[in-house]
Amino acid sequence: MGVHGGDAVKRKAVFLDRDGVLNQAVVRNGTPYPPANATELVLAPDAKAALRELKAHGFLLLVVTNQPDVAKGITTRSAVEQINRKLASELPVDDVFVCFHQDLDHCDCRKPKPGMILEGARKHNVDLTESFMVGDRWRDVEAGQNAGCRTIFIDGGYGEQQPARPADARVGSLKEGAGWILQACRKGVAQ
Repeated sequence: MGVHGGDAVKRKAVFLDRDGVLNQAVVRNGTPYPPANATELVLAPDAKAALRELKAHGFLLLVVTNQPDVAKGITTRSAVEQINRKLASELPVDDVFVCFHQDLDHCDCRKPKPGMILEGARKHNVDLTESFMVGDRWRDVEAGQNAGCRTIFIDGGYGEQQPARPADARVGSLKEGAGWILQACRKGVAQ
């Protein structure tokens, strides 16, 4: 247990999408959008309590968020980073990973590719088989599955594509998702 010969014990993490999970998404025509700036940021009602509970059970909390509006010229990297700083100041997250690309860029970080999750796992010595990905869109679920995490889909009722393979759990809120994670750990479902 602990550190032996420089080899740290791997940690467990909950990877979290940002918009629609940690903060309220702006939904237009059945599609969720991020807040335009930090003043528009509204935390999800149960985010603080849910994250505190996960943190109390030893989970690292790592945000992984696609922000393609930067590549599309709709917003700036600075505006996204300002939102992330405000979010991190209000919630007990350990790190934030952002993909500023759009699909046309064919990067390795844009969900459903697992790049941000894999980067977070490397940086924080995370055991992905003991970890979870929580998101509200098909891209989040598939990124978690592609990285080898268990997945929780927060069903926001959006009128868009669903995950190709079902998530391990389908819930109505982050609080419900956190409860599912803790229950799965108690039952030994997470190996």
